[in-house]
Amino acid sequence: MSVALWTDSRFYGPELLQVSDAVAREKGLEREKVLEAMESAIQKAVRSRYGFEHDIRVEINRKSGDVSIIKCITVKEVVEDEFTEISLEEAKKIDETVDVGHVFTTKLPPINLGRVAAQVGRQIISQKIREAEREKQYDEFKDRVGEIINGVVKRAEFTSVTLDVGRTEAVIKKDQLIPKENFRVGDRVRAYIASVSQETKGPQVFLSRTHPKFLAKLFEQEVPEIYDGVIEIKSVVRDPGSRAKIAVYATDNSIDPIGACVGVRGSRVQNIIRELQGEKIDIILWSDDPATFAVNALAPAEASKVVMDEENRKFEVLTPDDQLSLAIGRRGQNVRLASQLIGWGVTVVSESDATEKRNREYHAHSKKFMNALDCDEVIAHLLVAEGFANVQELANVSVEELASIEGFDEELAKELVSRAIMYLDKKNQETMAKVKEKKLDEEIIKLEVFSNEDLLVLAERGINKLDDLADLSADELIELLPRLNEKSANDIVMKSREHWFK
Repeated sequence: MSVALWTDSRFYGPELLQVSDAVAREKGLEREKVLEAMESAIQKAVRSRYGFEHDIRVEINRKSGDVSIIKCITVKEVVEDEFTEISLEEAKKIDETVDVGHVFTTKLPPINLGRVAAQVGRQIISQKIREAEREKQYDEFKDRVGEIINGVVKRAEFTSVTLDVGRTEAVIKKDQLIPKENFRVGDRVRAYIASVSQETKGPQVFLSRTHPKFLAKLFEQEVPEIYDGVIEIKSVVRDPGSRAKIAVYATDNSIDPIGACVGVRGSRVQNIIRELQGEKIDIILWSDDPATFAVNALAPAEASKVVMDEENRKFEVLTPDDQLSLAIGRRGQNVRLASQLIGWGVTVVSESDATEKRNREYHAHSKKFMNALDCDEVIAHLLVAEGFANVQELANVSVEELASIEGFDEELAKELVSRAIMYLDKKNQETMAKVKEKKLDEEIIKLEVFSNEDLLVLAERGINKLDDLADLSADELIELLPRLNEKSANDIVMKSREHWFK
């Protein structure tokens, strides 16, 4: 761009506007941005002539292109800079109506700026235009995060691949490439816009081919029903380049969401698999019932039973013996992805292992009842079969309820409840005796949040004083007493610290 238009004593208005229009078209910028850059450049050059201490402003008329050079002096209560400020008292001598904040302006004549000033102006204009280009690029891409973009490989390095995506470059870092994926200069690549950041050297556009949403967007492009909103993608998880699971749901009951995503003879899903370098994709039917969703998520394996622990958000899934390895997957991949897909912990157990575990627990509970109640094996088995897991539960049950069990009468029920209570009393006394031997602080007992067994565990682990308990974190307390959950552990720790704040 020529700077001769404003380096001599004449300012050619129309020609200046023509130059600004040409630059705006060439750079793809708004005309106003270019004119602002010219104003900034002329102002810098003029101030270098008149002195940088002066407040000199430059304006270009948007219609005529005429350049106005104005010197400004601001009215202040207290003058700190005599070059740009004037006291209110002095200002009143010029105009009695002025007040603090008023700006006196003086129009300066155009001057020959010289070659040095012209060079400075050119540099400023170039800098401002580059900044405007960067800002435009950032504005263009910041709203496109979450889209898929096509680009041509410009540089392929060990740590990243740089794509030409039009007016700027985009980067795919090595960890965002599918494993064993190699690109050469000139290759066309599709990727997901993961983030855009504004940096000094311009906007940085970061792409990903491993992001779960990349898979979701590919399905949106391939499956019209997803694009139209008839089928919803509820959750996506990936082990990039190896396996992925995507949960889908149809808002219209007449549509098969899995069939629509697979396509005729697998045409739709095969296009996506090719794009992802052969990554296997399990399309899962989403359900608002967590147990049903858990069974579906383990596909292609079949499940025979699901045990749900809603409080801890965990599932134990029983599978036929011949389905166990398929359900777990290579290196636990299938069960891991299923767990991530539903957001719950998932443990897979074969039916034979589950049966063996139940038998072990059955005999273990029976033996405990035989030892604690001094009863025979038949009575112990009946108690376990009725769902009693420990002596505490038996001590809390009513005689009438226990007598209603087939094979029990009221006399036997009374005797069993009585023996259970006596056993617990004796055990509590023994436990408290051990606690006292450990010299446990009474303040811990007064918290009334621990059972006697809990108190003994704390004492044996050296938590003898209230301050010892208060020094623990919730995780450390759970490690000592696994029966506690995070909330109850936090509550206990905070309660033990109340004396600190008093």
